[in-house]
Amino acid sequence: MRKISLFIATSLDGYIAKPNDDLSFLKLVEKEGEDYGYTNFTDKVDTIIIGRKTYEYVIREIGIGHYDNGQRDVYVITRTERPQKGRTIFYTGNIAELVKELRSKEGKNIYCDGGAEIINELLRHDLIDEFVISIIPVLLGSGTRLFDDGRPEQILEFVEVKTFDTGLTQLHYRRKE
Repeated sequence: MRKISLFIATSLDGYIAKPNDDLSFLKLVEKEGEDYGYTNFTDKVDTIIIGRKTYEYVIREIGIGHYDNGQRDVYVITRTERPQKGRTIFYTGNIAELVKELRSKEGKNIYCDGGAEIINELLRHDLIDEFVISIIPVLLGSGTRLFDDGRPEQILEFVEVKTFDTGLTQLHYRRKE
C-alpha cells in the first residue's frame, strides 16, 4: 500500500510559518547545492497533496514546475472549484476519502507538503505514515503551528536524525504499527 509522507520544515518552537503566512525564515538555512534530501525524497513519490495557500506561495516564489513537473499528480486542497491545470487537480471534497482512493491505486508514495490545516486533518484521521521534519534553528514566537491540539495520540518509531552545518536538524519518524 502507498504511504503518505510529510516532509516539512518548522522553527524550533514549532511554527511552519510566521504571521501572515511568511516563510522567509526558511532562507536562514539556504545553502547552494544543499536540498536536505528533498530530491531523494521526491524521487519516491508520484502524488502530492498540498493546501491552496502553500501551493500559491510556492508557485509565486519558485514556479509551477516545482510541483507539476509532468511526472506526478498534484492535489491542491481548496474550498473554491477550479478547473484542472495539467496534472494539478484542485480538490474540494473530503480529504480522508481522497487519501483512501489514492492509496487504493498503484503507484509510488504520496507526499503531503502542508499547510497546517491539511496536515492536521490528515492527523485527525491517522493518515500520515512517515514524518520527515526539518528543524530550523530559530524561535519565531508566533505564527502557524505545525501541530494543532485535538488530534488522536499517535505513537511513532524513530528512523534517523541528520544534522547539517547550517544548523538544520532533520528528524525522521514513521507511524508505529
